[in-house]
Amino acid sequence: MPLAALAGLVRDQTMPIRDRNPIQLGPFSITPYLVDHSAYDAYALLVEADGRRLLYSGDFRGHGRKASLFERLLREPPHEVDVLLMEGTTMSRGGAAEGFPTESDLEARFVTHFRETEGLALVWTSSQNIDRLVTIVRACRQTGRQLIIDLYTAEVLQATGNPNIPQGTWDGVRVFLTHGQRRTVKEHRLFDLVRRYKGNRIFPENLATEAAQSVILFRPALRRELDAAGCVDRARLAYSLWEGYLRDPRQTPLLAWLTERGITMETIHTSGHASPRDLARFAQAIDPRYLVPIHTFAPDNFDALFPRIETKSEPLFRSIASKPRAFMTSSGATTT
Repeated sequence: MPLAALAGLVRDQTMPIRDRNPIQLGPFSITPYLVDHSAYDAYALLVEADGRRLLYSGDFRGHGRKASLFERLLREPPHEVDVLLMEGTTMSRGGAAEGFPTESDLEARFVTHFRETEGLALVWTSSQNIDRLVTIVRACRQTGRQLIIDLYTAEVLQATGNPNIPQGTWDGVRVFLTHGQRRTVKEHRLFDLVRRYKGNRIFPENLATEAAQSVILFRPALRRELDAAGCVDRARLAYSLWEGYLRDPRQTPLLAWLTERGITMETIHTSGHASPRDLARFAQAIDPRYLVPIHTFAPDNFDALFPRIETKSEPLFRSIASKPRAFMTSSGATTT
């Protein structure tokens, strides 16, 4: 039976969340805090029950296009937090202590990169990194290039429901259906999905003639189609992901393809995670009773930056459950 036929039989248990609007789940009150992150619509979560408060930071940063959300959280943090579960992705990365480039910094670099590219500009980044897509669109506009995205990316942008986010229907944005996507559309009769982008479609036979005024969102799986279209002469690639992915042996064929076709690669990227400096600012603003490192390969590195670190959660939570709330003041004195 098609899933659509079950729609009337399955109870919708979706619970929308909004910035700083608490929701109740049994004994738990959960307050979401919208944060700056490379993933769209990311939240930290304050969980309260039985007089105790736990803040889960999730992944966040302070140097993206929504950096104002980070600064607001520092100015208006949740108070009297017993435990802060804080991400520390960058604590194990060398050279991160002084911070990261902003998306505006990247925009300027993309502008230079596109202007110096004679042919097709390839950009390898995540379709779900909405901040980066905004950065690329802004750079395209400044250099007179159109951005070519695939159907999946167009649908990700449409799913944001945000008219201020670039869309596959915008002027200067073209939608290219890969071979696999064309096959999926035919097999599942998703013609209405494609019809939305009818006026912005670009086809394989047009890629070569429009290469010099185009930027295409690149995937390694696109190599065969780009070769068939004959559109990579004088092309350049901007790599806009974590550089560690390139060390994966599975990328060896892709790197060989770039070399064989004379496509040079430049890394233009910034982290989706907070720098150690911003992690310290965040921890100081929250001022939790205990801080527990999460999402990190280097929990021991936290000791140099933050007081009251706890890496063994079981005794920590037993202690919190059995003792009244106590907070350490800026002078180091403890109050209850």
